[in-house]
Amino acid sequence: MALVGTTGTVVAAASIAALLSYFLFCSNYRSKSSSTKKKSKSRTGLVDAIGNTPLIRINSLSDATSCEILGKAEFLNPGGSVKDRVAVKIIEEALGSGELARGGVVTEGSAGSTAISLATVAPAYGCKCHVVIPDDVAIEKSQTIEALGATVERVRPVSITHRDHYVNVARRRALEANEVASKQRKSKQTDAEDIERINGYESEGGEQSSVFSSDCKGGFFADQFENLANFRAHYEGTGPEIWEQTGGNLDAFIAAAGTGGTVAGISRFLKGKDANIKCFLIDPPGSGLFNKVTRGVMYTKEEAEGRRLKNPFDTVTEGIGINRLTQNFMMAELDGAFRGTDMEAVEMSRFLLKNDGLFLGSSSAMNCVGAVRVAQSIGPGHTIVTILCDSGMRHLSKFCNSQYLSDHGLTPTATGLEFLGPR
Repeated sequence: MALVGTTGTVVAAASIAALLSYFLFCSNYRSKSSSTKKKSKSRTGLVDAIGNTPLIRINSLSDATSCEILGKAEFLNPGGSVKDRVAVKIIEEALGSGELARGGVVTEGSAGSTAISLATVAPAYGCKCHVVIPDDVAIEKSQTIEALGATVERVRPVSITHRDHYVNVARRRALEANEVASKQRKSKQTDAEDIERINGYESEGGEQSSVFSSDCKGGFFADQFENLANFRAHYEGTGPEIWEQTGGNLDAFIAAAGTGGTVAGISRFLKGKDANIKCFLIDPPGSGLFNKVTRGVMYTKEEAEGRRLKNPFDTVTEGIGINRLTQNFMMAELDGAFRGTDMEAVEMSRFLLKNDGLFLGSSSAMNCVGAVRVAQSIGPGHTIVTILCDSGMRHLSKFCNSQYLSDHGLTPTATGLEFLGPR
């Protein structure tokens, strides 16, 4: 009996100890949870939610190359792309300088992503957005811009030297918006001397039929290609984030260029932190930047953009590749460049979807092609960072459309990464 009593006492004591331990655990958990909640800071509004995107390990590519290949998940920004950062920086600097007023119209010539970001962000600053795009971009891009409340103007693709290139039309629209505002201020009289210059360009004058309402508060041409706010968005934001997220332990960075702001801002910041970090460009078909970086000559006189109406190579990668040097790209500090093909980008996008669940757009896929090329070049054991610019959701009618790809001889057939075999 005594033995049984002793056992019962021991069991009871153990039960009480277990209960005390449980309650102490719960108390500590609640305390930690409460502490965590106190430390966490909610973001104030849409603009504050832009940036600080996660840096994710792309498992399939890392395992295949024996390198750590990391992608900055910019598709998780509110507007769905890396261009959200640029839109915020451009608008904030313009408001700060007085070139843009609340109630004014931000105009831009864009192949899609920057336009979507501006249309997303502009209302948060009390502004409107007017976008001019080439009529051959994926239709869902213009549909998204319109759904966001911006005005979309489609034009035929022509050389940048042509007055009706989408960038030049957008510049004119900003001038027109300023003229409307000027007429409104002066009621019935227009003093040509008071019409402001827009980013260094003057109005051609004369009567124009306006696409803007009479209560327009003026216009500002975002000019993403030449406006260095683009570069600064990445030098001050994306670059420092990558440095912090990797703890400064990275060996290489690679990205494609359209305006050049992303690759320039990030490369210059990382090089400033550690000159040993190698920075590269991945360039799509039809673009002259690869030649400029590797050979110092962008194109022959016959290939110059001003001598032809359209890029002779109709690539499926939208938003990257160009045949002129922008102010933003000239800020880049690059150690070399790689060529990527349309087929490689298509195959890469399908490979990542199948193996990582990553549904990426054409520029993101091309960047990942570049990351593998860098890994092949510098060997295993290195950390390589690239940009996952946007998702496949805005590429449904072209890059992610099986029939479209079949019509262009780009049906993917690879089962692995054999399409990126050594060159």
